[in-house]
Amino acid sequence: MVKKGKVYADAVDDCMKNNSNDPTPCIALVTKQIKELEGAIAPLRKESTGLQAKIASAKKQISGIEYQVGELGKKLIDKEADLELQKILMSQRVRKYYIDSKKFSPLLMFFSSQSSENILQQYTWFQSIISQDKNVISSYSTEIEILNKNKKDLEVQKVKLATLKKSMEDRFGFLSGEIKKAETYKAKLNQDLINLEAQRIAALNLPKSVGSGGISCVDDRNLDPGFGSGFAFFTFGIPHHVGLNQYGALGRAKAGQSAEDIVRAYYQNIEISGGKEGETVKVNGKNEFGQSFNNESMNIEEYLKHLYEMPTSWPEAALQAQAMAARSYALRVYSEKGWLAPSQADQVVKKELNNERWISAVNATRGKVITSGGQPIKAWFASTAGGYTFTSADVWGGATAWTKRLRDTNGEINSFDDLFAKAYDRESPCFYSAQGYRSEYNKTAWLKPAEVADIVNVVLLYQKDSSIQNHLCFKDNSSGCTDTWNPDKVKLELKNRGGTPFNSISSASVTDWNKSEGRTNTLSFSGDAGQVSLNGSTFKSLFNIRAPANISIVGPLYNVEKR
Repeated sequence: MVKKGKVYADAVDDCMKNNSNDPTPCIALVTKQIKELEGAIAPLRKESTGLQAKIASAKKQISGIEYQVGELGKKLIDKEADLELQKILMSQRVRKYYIDSKKFSPLLMFFSSQSSENILQQYTWFQSIISQDKNVISSYSTEIEILNKNKKDLEVQKVKLATLKKSMEDRFGFLSGEIKKAETYKAKLNQDLINLEAQRIAALNLPKSVGSGGISCVDDRNLDPGFGSGFAFFTFGIPHHVGLNQYGALGRAKAGQSAEDIVRAYYQNIEISGGKEGETVKVNGKNEFGQSFNNESMNIEEYLKHLYEMPTSWPEAALQAQAMAARSYALRVYSEKGWLAPSQADQVVKKELNNERWISAVNATRGKVITSGGQPIKAWFASTAGGYTFTSADVWGGATAWTKRLRDTNGEINSFDDLFAKAYDRESPCFYSAQGYRSEYNKTAWLKPAEVADIVNVVLLYQKDSSIQNHLCFKDNSSGCTDTWNPDKVKLELKNRGGTPFNSISSASVTDWNKSEGRTNTLSFSGDAGQVSLNGSTFKSLFNIRAPANISIVGPLYNVEKR
């Protein structure tokens, strides 16, 4: 398992080196490896579970034998005591018989006042009693012999069972170790997949925050691609769903929540500490507005006054929450690498001071930092969470104590309609949007029914044979996806493996989604080949490999629309 894991790791490393600009083929490679690893772990888990049951059974049998040995020991003690008592009684009877027999003679019997018949009866009775005693002693001896034999047999069985139990425990320990190694490597593969998905989404150049050039999501539902009916996949929120939800802060501020209420809503295991206004940071690099900074030293409060991360027209509570998050992020990142980029790579900073409303928010929170374990946190924030935030481990890997999964709504959610009505960030133009486009179709993300059928066929084919993943990408790639199969070839290969391919999809819908965490679980597709249900996560991964151009599903919660 370890050797195979190294082969996997080398393949992934090579793929990532050769495809730094386009992670699509590596996503397919990692997805395939995860599936293969799950297949390898399954029999180990099954054997391990069986061994656990056998070990438990052996323990139970050993306990039963120990109980039986104990009971036999008690019986042996009782029988041995009875035997000793019987021996004493017989000894006394034999002695009395011997003494009496010395007194007995024919002459004595002739002159005795007792009748000779009584004397003979007495003599016969003594012999009978002694004979019975001999029989009882013989019986006790036989029972004791049998009990001892049974006890020895049980002791032998106990030793054999204990040896078998030890052997099974050793095997169970080995299997547990192999499963742990496999699970560890599987976690690494999952992390690789997360990183690759993040690279693909990064290629869309989605704005990370409201202040990094503005939010310009377009609602494709209002656009005509020019080819009639079709389908588009709409993601809730952009881009990373971790930390402070800026449009969520807007909604919470409008609902009357304070800046500290907002901060505590989006981060956990934190304190809000003061006294950091004297810190200094350095800014280096170019921002989105063409301005350059050359390792310029700035007091943290002065730095924040040049920050452009949230519309200054928003309520004071939202601005102050943003100021505390930005201050914390800046101090943590500066302590880790010694400088801050003035762009959305870190935080957007301009040469010019921001306006008075923003400066007022900075002054109102002067020196206030969000800390965890006594240290400023990397207080990530993003424009729109789509009603749900996630941990850093969910999105990038690498667990942190302060990020959290949050249903960011003002009530229970039972449907997408509820989410549209109750999510705090529902005002964002990117709350519900399709990402990516094709210029030839009015810059929309709409897909033709045959194109969706092709993606569904790819998922069905992958489920039957994951080894052909290097043929499933949208375009050829010299490293990860060579000899890409066109839709007709995918149909043929699916048929060859016993599947029934679709030529066209007539309806598609999300049939199940996690309303607590915000994840699409299951989708249903109907068409000329019937109806199929597909796993939401698997569909998303393969969609992002097969969908044309840069059309992508960028978050865990998404829906499908038909026009």
